[in-house]
Amino acid sequence: MTEPVPITGDDLGQEQQNIRYEIATLAFRLLDGEQAAAGILPWVGDPAAHGTLLGCWQTENGPLGRLIVLRGFTDDTELNRERLRARTSDKPFGAGPHLTDLTLQSFAPFPFVPPVRTGEFGPAYEIRDYHLRPGGLPATIDGWRRALPTRHRVDPLTIVMYALDGPDRIIQIWPFHSLDERVTIRKNLYAAGQWPPPGAPEQILEATSTIAWPTAFSPLT
Repeated sequence: MTEPVPITGDDLGQEQQNIRYEIATLAFRLLDGEQAAAGILPWVGDPAAHGTLLGCWQTENGPLGRLIVLRGFTDDTELNRERLRARTSDKPFGAGPHLTDLTLQSFAPFPFVPPVRTGEFGPAYEIRDYHLRPGGLPATIDGWRRALPTRHRVDPLTIVMYALDGPDRIIQIWPFHSLDERVTIRKNLYAAGQWPPPGAPEQILEATSTIAWPTAFSPLT
C-alpha cells in the first residue's frame, strides 16, 4: 500500500495553491458502463489534452450509472483549455452514444492539503458532497484545518476541495480498504471526539455520499 503524505494544517506555497481539480461525472445506461469507460483513457491521454488523470471510479452506492473522473491541472489556464476541449467536442471523453449526460465541475484544494498523490489506497472510495450555506466556506476550512491532521493519521484523505462555480460546496474523497473499515473508522473517530471538524457541520445545508470503485485504469486504486 502507498504511504499517505502527512497533513499538518499549515498553508502550502502559492504554486501548490494554484492547483485546480476537475470532477467530470459521466452518466450512462446501467448496462453501458464498460463501453462508456472505454474511451476515457484515450481522451485524457490525447496529445491535445491538458491536465493529469488522478482517478476514475464507477459508482456502487448513491447515484448509479455514473463514472467519476478526477483530474488535476497546474492552474486555471490549463483547466479552462481542457474544459473548452470537452465542451466543443461531439464525443467528450470518448464515450460516444453511451454518454447520456456530462457534468464538469471545477475545484480548488483547501490551502493546507497537499496535491493528490496516486497509488493503492482503496479499493472502496467514498465521495462526499456538502452543499454549504452561503458564506459558510471560511468556517468550514478553519474547522478542517484544526481537525484533519489528527484524522488523516488514522484515515488518510485523498483530497478535500471547494467549488469554484455553482453554489458553495465542498467535495471530499476518502479511500478505505473495505466498507466495514469505513464504518469502524468513522465510529471510532466520532466516539473519540476527533471528528467532525469544529464549527463545520453547522455550515452544511445538504450532504450526499457516493461509494465508488476504481476502474482498471485508475491511478488511484
